Amino acid sequence: MKIAIVGASGAVGQEFLRVLDERNFPMDELVLFGSARSAGNTYEFRDKQYVVKELQHNDDFKDIDIAFVSAGGSISVEFAGTITKHGAIMIDNSSAFRMDKDVPLVVPEVNGEDAKVRPKGIIANPNCSTIQMVVAMNVIEKISHIKRAHVATYQAASGAGAAAMDELVNQFQQIAYNTDVTVDKFAYQLAYNLIPQIDVFTDNGYTKEELKMYYETQKIMHSDIQVSATCIRVPILRSHSEAIWIETERPVSPDEAREAFAKAEGVVLQDNPAEKEYPMPLFVAGKDPVYVGRIREDIANPNGLTFWVVADQIKKGAALNAVQIAEYLIKENAI
Repeated sequence: MKIAIVGASGAVGQEFLRVLDERNFPMDELVLFGSARSAGNTYEFRDKQYVVKELQHNDDFKDIDIAFVSAGGSISVEFAGTITKHGAIMIDNSSAFRMDKDVPLVVPEVNGEDAKVRPKGIIANPNCSTIQMVVAMNVIEKISHIKRAHVATYQAASGAGAAAMDELVNQFQQIAYNTDVTVDKFAYQLAYNLIPQIDVFTDNGYTKEELKMYYETQKIMHSDIQVSATCIRVPILRSHSEAIWIETERPVSPDEAREAFAKAEGVVLQDNPAEKEYPMPLFVAGKDPVYVGRIREDIANPNGLTFWVVADQIKKGAALNAVQIAEYLIKENAI
């Protein structure tokens, strides 16, 4: 098994290295790719040093089995043919191919089977906020069909990359020392602030991030579910949080939901309000599962249920989900 990481120097690329090591992913060779700027960087993996190669239109992917790609949508589009032309499976972390009808959009706990049919040799990793939401909602979908969902997300700086995380840390330091605050990665200062915009606005007033949650959820869950989202950037480093309200075809009690969440793959139930036990990003950062708590009836909807979901955006929301897709393919002999 020969594995490639494209975008190895980025936040998600670095997380790929950690996740592959943590999970003892089976491989014989590893090749790292990056931009001309990051080419030559050296990273250690399993006690060996690997030098980043410049990504080019050549035959470097000829013997690659799986390529984990996280270098931005434009790079994914430009190099997809180069990466896949000799048979490598491209697991892409960008939004470039997510809604392509010939590219499966996969969360293994929900629709792993979809990864087996990939006419273009590409599998898309969903949007980070969508991934953790569908992992949780699919648990309830198995009990009663979800007709609609409303979600408010509280998304960490990590969703905008390593430079955005650095900017947030620097802003807190600049404020503490009463110096000018640097604002570059976000439209406004994020420290001590909330920004109710992630990605650009569209004509209907929703941002692209919010519409991703609508369309991607339907594709992943093979469902007509209607999702209305408001996505908010919050001043924390890692782990996205979501408040979710769902309406099911029949009422689902909190106890029924808790029992299902407790048994679900990839989910940790943390729901004991009396003891102040509920998921929080501070404690979820660096963890693999999707954490669910604050489960209760929606008092405004007789068929409604509401709950709180937290997951590490760089892990389950990006690198881990992609690696789990590869693990699924290996398990199913689908490579």
